[in-house]
Amino acid sequence: NADKFYGKNHVVKSLNLQVNDSEFLTILGPSGCGKTTTLRMIAGFETPDNGSIILKGEDITHVPPYKRHVNTVFQNYALFPNMNVSENIAFGLQQQKKDKATIDKKVTEMLEMVLMSKFAKRKPAELSGGQQQRVAIARAVANNPSVLLLDEPLGALDLKLRKQMQFELKSLQQQLNYTFIYVTHDQEEALTMSDRIAVMNEGVIEQLGTPEEIYNNPATEFVAGFIGDINKLSGKVTSQNELVCNGQNIIANTKNIAIGKDVKMFFRPENIFITESNNGIHGKIMQSVFAGTHTKLEVELKDGN
Repeated sequence: NADKFYGKNHVVKSLNLQVNDSEFLTILGPSGCGKTTTLRMIAGFETPDNGSIILKGEDITHVPPYKRHVNTVFQNYALFPNMNVSENIAFGLQQQKKDKATIDKKVTEMLEMVLMSKFAKRKPAELSGGQQQRVAIARAVANNPSVLLLDEPLGALDLKLRKQMQFELKSLQQQLNYTFIYVTHDQEEALTMSDRIAVMNEGVIEQLGTPEEIYNNPATEFVAGFIGDINKLSGKVTSQNELVCNGQNIIANTKNIAIGKDVKMFFRPENIFITESNNGIHGKIMQSVFAGTHTKLEVELKDGN
């Protein structure tokens, strides 16, 4: 039941979200939906105005960030520019007053885990974006946190590297068996990496489920439109198994909808096939875009849709 207000702006509304141990959960939504605020409340950088944050049965709502068993990887990585890679990874362990032998052993393990051993003496400015991200993750997991929070960490990378890092992140999470809570507005990232996705809109989680559930069985119009490409048409129910759209009869399961009711229909592009048949829905191809594995067509129907 977590609430967060900024002045009169109700950013997060009575939020209830349970994350499973060792799960990769993604909070997905458009800019301004409250996803980063939710992450910051879990991290302790923000305090909910109502409600509680519970970690493994312990109420940590008012525990300061540095005392929570939670670490955050930020969008800009926040590496210390005056420290080399090894020193960045060692920093948190030094703050915990670990002995030098323990720190050195852990830093070596982390460098090997993220394939950065040969860059141990380099400064952040001498690394690529992908390498900086690996260092930020190594630094975050060196303290063995119960939860790792990731705030759009792939946003600054180019497309090819971003896709590569999606698989690396998921593989790393499975290897570590850690709980990852990942925030993004990128649906492909969410579908690629997540065990479950919480789709957020205007401070509310509209649907929580596996990538397959979210994609194939969206619970709301917003989720249907936000995840993947969608085609939306309007129609009217004419019987228990039929409706009319653009003057065409369409067979559909409408038995739970009143006859005469106006409805919206959503179609995934991969389930639509265009033919030159005389009895199909007639339209004019306005645009054709080659997308590698498929061609995307924009078709204007007779009614202007």
